[in-house]
Order: sequence, then C-alpha cells, then structure tokens
Amino acid sequence: MLIWGIKTVLLELKDLRIDYGAHPAVEGLNLSVDRGEIVTVVGPNGAGKSSTLRCICGLIRPTSGEVRLGGTRIDGLSTQAIVKRGLSLVPEHRHIFPSMTVLENLMMGAYLRKDHSGIKSDLKETYRHFPILEERSAQLGSKLSGGEQQMLAIGRALMSKPSILLLDEPSLGLAPLIVLEVAKITADICRSGVSIVLIEQNANMALRVAHRGYVMEMGRVVMEGDAQVLLESENLKATYLGG
Repeated sequence: MLIWGIKTVLLELKDLRIDYGAHPAVEGLNLSVDRGEIVTVVGPNGAGKSSTLRCICGLIRPTSGEVRLGGTRIDGLSTQAIVKRGLSLVPEHRHIFPSMTVLENLMMGAYLRKDHSGIKSDLKETYRHFPILEERSAQLGSKLSGGEQQMLAIGRALMSKPSILLLDEPSLGLAPLIVLEVAKITADICRSGVSIVLIEQNANMALRVAHRGYVMEMGRVVMEGDAQVLLESENLKATYLGG
C-alpha cells in the first residue's frame, strides 16, 4: 500500500537467525511485508520456511535478529501477545478441532476478543469469504473435506481480526481446482485489507497470487523481487516450475 508515494511496512524481519541445536535452520533472513500486500516465500522442504513463520508467531525464539510488527519488536513476546497485536497463523495441515462444529471452530479464533458486535460482524464477513462454512456451520470439523477444512482454518484465523495473516502451505494435499479456489480467496482476503505472508512449495500458484516473492534454500534467501518477474525467471522455472 502506498501513502503519498511511501510504502508502509507492516512486518519486517532483520538478519533473522534460527538454530535447532548446532544446526541453523534460517540464516541472515531479511524480509518485509507492506500493508495491503501478499508476499510469498517459496522453496523446497527444509528451506526454513515454516521455521520462519513459527518464529514470527512466537512459537520459537530467534537465535539473533529482529521481528517487527508495525515498527515494534515482537520477537520477545508470547504467541498470545502477538495475536493480540494483529497477527494470526494458519498452520500447515490445518489443525482444526475435529470434534467441534464449524461454528465452534470459528469462534475459537475470536477467543481473545471481547467486542461481541465486532465478532458477529466478522463472522458474517468470514461467511462471505467461505459460504460453504455457513451452510455447514453445525457440522463437525471432522466431517469436512480437506479443502473445506483448509477454508475453516483460514476462517478461524480471520476471526481474530488480524492485520496480517500467515498461511503455511495452504495448498498442501488439495486437488488442483481447490488450490485455485484457495488462491482466489487469498487474493480476496488481501483486498479486504489483510496483508498476507504465503508460504508455499507450489511456487506457480503462490507467485501468481502474490505481489512480491522470496525464494529460500537451506535457510537463506537466494532470490527475491516482484512476483511476476520471479515467475518469468528462467532459473526459477527450471528449479521450481517444472521447466
């Protein structure tokens, strides 16, 4: 988003390093997300993508470096405190509550909120993004298809009213048509005012929906830039896009 020609940075990682024991998972990572922007991070398994998201959310602490949200450091805060500041994660493999109804799952996303009228309004907005969830609001989460469970996981995260949403491999295990639907919904959510970090192995889908992208390998960024430019990169095509 541009305000008088100046980009407004919402999320910023500075020289981030994450170690698991003696082994670095992420080294010297610098990444930023502007307001109103979708930024994707693509790369193979083990590249450090999910570790980066877990660190942003406070689930693990960085060895060094900074995580800033709205200009304020959050890398020393608890996950609950970070969620209160407007950041929400949709984890890999969804992790919905299978024995709870769709509505109960969605309301769990709002558990830190006290603004009842706002919660009601945001539930309507979530149903606008995902009409199937309204149709199945009384159905148990375990009875949903994989694609519907992914929609439920995203909807649950939106119920916390985030300014930035982190999506960890949302296309994993989904049929191609459902992947396209998730991509469309991701773009729609961004247009509604929520910035997005999209972690994906499906580089083709991710770069088509994103504004900018980072390519990670073995814990480091090896390429970054405008998503369309990356999509047309011969090196990236050969490595990640099948040709």
